[in-house]
Amino acid sequence: MEKKDPRYQAYLHILQEELIPALGCTEPIALAYAAAAARKALGQLPRRIHAGVSGSILKNVKSVIVPNTNHLKGIPASIAAGTIVGQPEKQLEVLSGITPDQAEAIKTYLEQTEITVEHIDNGITFDIVITAFAGEDSASVRIAGYHTNIVSVEKNGKSLLNKEYAGDSGDGLTDRSLLSMEGIWDFIQTVDIDDIREILDRQIAFNMAIAEEGIRGDYGANIGSVLLSMDPPNIRVRAKAMAAAGSDARMNGCELPVIINSGSGNQGITVSVPVVVYARELGSSKEQLYRALALSNLTAIHQKTPIGRLSAYCGAVSAGAGAGAGIAYLCGGSYKDITHTVVNALAIVSGIICDGAKASCAAKIASAIDAGILGYHMYKNGQQFHGGDGIVTKGIEATLQNVGRLGKDGMKETNEEIIRIMLGDC
Repeated sequence: MEKKDPRYQAYLHILQEELIPALGCTEPIALAYAAAAARKALGQLPRRIHAGVSGSILKNVKSVIVPNTNHLKGIPASIAAGTIVGQPEKQLEVLSGITPDQAEAIKTYLEQTEITVEHIDNGITFDIVITAFAGEDSASVRIAGYHTNIVSVEKNGKSLLNKEYAGDSGDGLTDRSLLSMEGIWDFIQTVDIDDIREILDRQIAFNMAIAEEGIRGDYGANIGSVLLSMDPPNIRVRAKAMAAAGSDARMNGCELPVIINSGSGNQGITVSVPVVVYARELGSSKEQLYRALALSNLTAIHQKTPIGRLSAYCGAVSAGAGAGAGIAYLCGGSYKDITHTVVNALAIVSGIICDGAKASCAAKIASAIDAGILGYHMYKNGQQFHGGDGIVTKGIEATLQNVGRLGKDGMKETNEEIIRIMLGDC
């Protein structure tokens, strides 16, 4: 792919848009970001806050620890943290650098302030509306579609910002319809490494750091350590264990940032950590690692685009298939090897549901990575799932369309039922 090809710059922009840093699970952080922006618009500390959130936000925030808050959980805690800390200009790193005094202030504010939460349904999967009140003044901020997309800001009924938002279409982002597996393969074979080096170096550094911390520490269900204790520590086990450990740390209060993919830190960890583990084991060159990571990241983004940011379809599945593609590349795989790896992986684990962010995400990540690795070795051993086998159909793009349809449309009611189940436990 030549640099003058419109797809070349588009693929670079997509990587730049998607591979950004975030501290903590991204849905609580989006709530904190919206709350910080509402406080800024209000111009003072709110005395009362009302949050309207879509069902998928309720689901993804319910059980996860908000970083730097001494293990507080849930929507009100996320809102309190963002409100006290402020600094919306930090976006998904809005809760970084919290001091002990601020952490105590968050706890006190949460105890003393009325923060109400309402389940809203405006036909948008990712929807947050924070309204802050102080005396006669009020300010409202809405985020829609994806984690940093502030579409409206109002103060005392006067509009300060109003961006048209047509629905779950990724407005404001580079056109994802330019992605295809053939195009991604062409791009990663020909991309100028200097164009992707910085962003991928940051992904390697951040995501391996939290994976290593997850192995060292005691986080969540410690899935990484459990995996290492079950089997001899071969490369396949280590690849799964390191990624799972990074997720466990992230879901359970670790204060290290990650580089996300498709709006998710878990997906960012899944597409990168196993590929780095394999590259180090195989003695791959840095250039081979960069190309493998570009392949893994873009493959996951391509799969997630028709599904959307939030769904009942577990995003680790797409990321695990992406990791399988990156690993296949490092093992000398061809384009045919890569596409069959992805199809095989999706045929194995596409049934995994997303029931919110929590410790079990780490185990799902391990299963998805295992499917990616198995998918590659299946094809290398002359085995594959064929068109007509369930949701698999002839051609990689047609199969990805089926998966997108399943995740976005087919699992809508599943998502609603999961939300009803989870709210019943509140």
